[in-house]
Amino acid sequence: MKLPLSRVAEFTSASVRFAAEGGVEGPAALAEACSLAEGYSIDSRTIQPGQIFFAVKGERFDGHDFVETAFNNGAVASVIAQEHLSRFAHLKNKKLLIVDNTLTALQALGAAVRRLWAKPLVAVTGSAGKTTTKEAIAHLLSKRMRVMKSEGNLNNHFGLPLQLLRLEPQHDIAVMELGMSHLGEIAALARLARPDTGVVTCVAPVHLEFFTSIAEIARAKFELVESLPVRGTAILNADDEYVSQFGREFHGKVVTFGITHPADVRAENIRQLGDEGSSFTMVVDGIREPVKLPLLGSHNVGNALAAAAAALQYGLSPSEVAQAISELQPGEKRGELFKLAGSDIAIINDCYNSNPIALKAMVETLAQLPANRHIVVAGEMLELGRTAENMHRDCGSYIAGKADILFGVRGLAADMVQGARAGGIEAKFFATPEAAGEALAAEVRSGDAILFKASRGVRLERALDTLQTQFRSAAPKH
Repeated sequence: MKLPLSRVAEFTSASVRFAAEGGVEGPAALAEACSLAEGYSIDSRTIQPGQIFFAVKGERFDGHDFVETAFNNGAVASVIAQEHLSRFAHLKNKKLLIVDNTLTALQALGAAVRRLWAKPLVAVTGSAGKTTTKEAIAHLLSKRMRVMKSEGNLNNHFGLPLQLLRLEPQHDIAVMELGMSHLGEIAALARLARPDTGVVTCVAPVHLEFFTSIAEIARAKFELVESLPVRGTAILNADDEYVSQFGREFHGKVVTFGITHPADVRAENIRQLGDEGSSFTMVVDGIREPVKLPLLGSHNVGNALAAAAAALQYGLSPSEVAQAISELQPGEKRGELFKLAGSDIAIINDCYNSNPIALKAMVETLAQLPANRHIVVAGEMLELGRTAENMHRDCGSYIAGKADILFGVRGLAADMVQGARAGGIEAKFFATPEAAGEALAAEVRSGDAILFKASRGVRLERALDTLQTQFRSAAPKH
């Protein structure tokens, strides 16, 4: 949302300093702050002319080191911490908004814009599927409304306020993703976003490095439901043993979705269609609608049902929902299916993230594709805590029952390889994704189907890049 700098200063409790000769502060500086902020950024490399740069401190970088770069790239002003003010005394003709804490200021501004905008907001969380569900909800709602959706997985204490700042008067509704790795984080994000509708996809052993149990993860996800207003709506997975219980203490409206348990929005007659996705019958209030879902995997049926449940709350008819679901497309590195250039080798690129439940779901999806051999290229799964080794071995055993070959990449993927070997299939470990890609280029044959999946930190897409590069110079073996 475009705001005058004076308004930004008000919302962030900033003092304004116009860095001219001798410096101008107070009312005179506010007079200089009539410029309009065209946008907001915490990245000096991608900032656009007219945007405000927030010099926030991250795990590896301090934005105060890049204030001058931001100004050189066209920033209209920079928000800096009082303790760093002396570093910028030499700047001339630059506008500085001075606060106690830049991250707190960014969050305060995002919350203020959310209050000003004051329209419905749907928040999505869950251990898996939240980005796909968020994208699906936004697509379905766009059939009747002007939707603002959060970009990618910008869902934490840095990303969410930046997304809230993208709200504009022309938007009718917003769809935001909320992520977490500790107790209290979703509650804090919900205080900024003030959702009217909360969607919880599932609870799974993700971020166990920071939790004592899956039950504690469930408690963290429940924070979204707790944050909803009295007239809010909680959309919950009836098939998840934890999420299905979230509505017991909720004071508002509860809508459930599911496949194996009774639900308000459910799927029947599910058929897997290989590389064409799946089909099912959606049942809502006795109405039955045939649905064709282009997204791969049975797990995406649940994500589509969650999106359908949300869209139905905002006026779409079951037939409109069914038609819109048929138009869904996978996000980048999230179940993309394509053929290796000039070949009949199928690739599933699901490199964006991984956890045991998500990995098993995609291995099942791979197994359903017609192929001479099914090959899994799986990187280690991060943040699983004390149970990580056992979880990797268990996934290896599962892969052995579904695939022909496993390439494990980096770290604890070595335990996955051990589990797969014990299950009787060929399995190899590689320390880097590049090494895995080179070995795969030598291994791949006509008619193979290959799944790439790992936690984001593994950068498994580099294995796919290496395979594609080497494959261009060598035809597959027959």
